Parts: sequence; C-alpha cells; structure tokens
Amino acid sequence: MLKVGLTGGIGAGKSEVSRLLVSLGAVLIDADKIAREVVEPGTPGLAAVVDAFGADILTAEGTLDRPKLGAIVFADADRLATLNSIVHPLVGARSAELEQAAGPDDVVVHDVPLLTENGLAPLYDLVVVVDASPETQLDRLVARRGMAEPEARARMAAQATRAQRRAVADLLIDNDGPLEALEPQVRKVWEELARRAADQKR
Repeated sequence: MLKVGLTGGIGAGKSEVSRLLVSLGAVLIDADKIAREVVEPGTPGLAAVVDAFGADILTAEGTLDRPKLGAIVFADADRLATLNSIVHPLVGARSAELEQAAGPDDVVVHDVPLLTENGLAPLYDLVVVVDASPETQLDRLVARRGMAEPEARARMAAQATRAQRRAVADLLIDNDGPLEALEPQVRKVWEELARRAADQKR
C-alpha cells in the first residue's frame, strides 16, 4: 500500500484533483468528509463541540451550524485550536480504520487540508500539493463559493503559506490555470504514484 498525503490551500482545487485520482484508481480518504461525520447529531464529537462552544452553534434541527462556527474560529486562533483539539483525534482514528480496510496493492490518498499546518507530512510515503497563487484562491472563493472577501482572506490567513506547503511537497500540481490543464498533470502524478506502489512490492 502506498500512502499519499494530498493537500492544498482553500480554493486551490484539491477536491477536483481528488476526484480525478479516484477516477484513475486511487482509494480516497477525505479528512473534510470525515470531519463532518464525526460531529453529526448524536456523536460524542458534536457533544464535545457544544461543551466547548455552547448550544448557540447548533441549528434549530440540532445539527452543527458550520458557517456560525466558522465565523467564530477563523477569527480567533485560540478558538480554532480548541476546535481542532476535539475534531482532529476523531478524524485520525476514523482515517486509520478506513486505511486498514484498503487492499495491500492500493494507492491510498489521504485528502488532508491542514497537512502542512499540523506537521503530518512524515505520516505519508509522499505528499502531493495542489498549488495555486493566493490571487487565484481568492478569486475562486469569492466568485465560485460566494464568500465575502474579508471571510475568504481570513480563511486563507488561517492556513499555511504557499511557500510552507510547497516545502513539504514531493509532487506539485500547478492549478493556477483552467480545468483542462489540470487533468494531464493529475494523470502524470497518478502514473508516478502507481510506479512507486509497484516498486514497493518488489
């Protein structure tokens, strides 16, 4: 099994790279998706978040009000650290379960938004970084996701810098251009991952 860490800044296009890698044969473990699962209603994770932040961060239906919580934690580094201390261990445990369920010949891609920030690069056989300029990230967040520019800038500022992400990259995917320029790069990265996975078996 080849364990790959995939990361990139918000708005860099990591989700599209994940989708393409899955279409080529990767087994995807999506940390963001798991992070949502571990705070669903009735979970110990949600109970712990409510203990830390109060019942105001719940919707009328009893689910986590993500925009409200996001507005709190992305404006306050200490509150963000509190949230991460609750959610990250739960995500790590579930990710490990899913990885163990994969086959010995699989290329397992861990989609981890905060891989750089949390010093997780050593956990993987190699790290793939989806890279885009801050200008491109901001444009995508405002134009495609409908974020207000101050919120988009705050979210970007809460993450690692472009230089920090590039420093942990074994393989780099440039996603500053259009979608059609992305697919050939991802295919090339997949060929390299498949080659390394085959080398491991020798």
